This record gives sequence, structure tokens and C-alpha cells, in this order.
Amino acid sequence: MLGHLGFSYVGLVFLLMLMIPNLIWMKRQPQGYNAENENRFLALLERAGEALTTCCALIFSDFNLRAWSSWSWWLAVSFALMVMYEIWWVRYFKSERRLADFYSSLLGIPVAGATLPVLAFFLLGIYGKVIWMLIASVILGVGHIGIHLGHRREKRR
Repeated sequence: MLGHLGFSYVGLVFLLMLMIPNLIWMKRQPQGYNAENENRFLALLERAGEALTTCCALIFSDFNLRAWSSWSWWLAVSFALMVMYEIWWVRYFKSERRLADFYSSLLGIPVAGATLPVLAFFLLGIYGKVIWMLIASVILGVGHIGIHLGHRREKRR
């Protein structure tokens, strides 16, 4: 449950799937986006969760592919969530890029741009049996999803 130190190419792929759309987003933010009023505690949790999740994804070899077993379904579902995350980004980039588009759901998953990667990394932690990734994902989820829900709530006012 503590994990084995070593490079994870699966973790690197997940991080690339996460970071590339976010880098594009920096130039294509939604109209009226403003992060000034974010809850400082949630922002702290988000930043800590980002750092911890990134480190865990890269330094534990437990996330790498291994012989297929029933346990491999955790990785398959985790990867499917990351593919859904990419689909969400494509939909966002093709949209008018309004706040409503940025905080939209996908297949009933609320604030999918925040929720899907958090769930994917949590399931990656289950697949790898790495408690540190599970903890990091929970910290990230509270901060990241919490901030997105707060923004969505403000948008509705």
C-alpha cells in the first residue's frame, strides 16, 4: 500500500493528458473568468493536491502496466475517465467558451473538467495500491472540485 519507488510511464501519460489541455486553456479562458475570489483554503488544498498527485504519478512504478488481471479494470476505468476528460476539453474548446461551458457536466458528472481527472487519479491510486496517491487525490479533489463548484455557484447569481 505504500508503493514502490521508480518511474511511472503511465503516470507521465496521465499527467500529459491533464496538462496539455490546461496549457491550451491558458490562452482560451472563458469569457468573464476571474479567480480572484477563490476560497484561500480550497486554493491551498488544490495546490498541495496538484503537487502531491504529480509527484505520486511519476515516482511510483506501481502504476505501470502489468499482466492483465481483474485488478487491471481499475486502470481501464481510470484511463476511460481521462479519455472522457479529453472529450470534455474538446467540447469546451469548440464551444463559445463561456463560464457555463467551463463548468459544464459530462454524462451527468458535475463540473466534469475538475471531477474527471480527480476520479481518474484516485482510481489510478487504487490500481497501483498506493495510499499516497489516494490521499493526494482526495486533497486535490476537495480543493479543485470545491473551487469549481464555488465558481459555478457564483456564475448562477
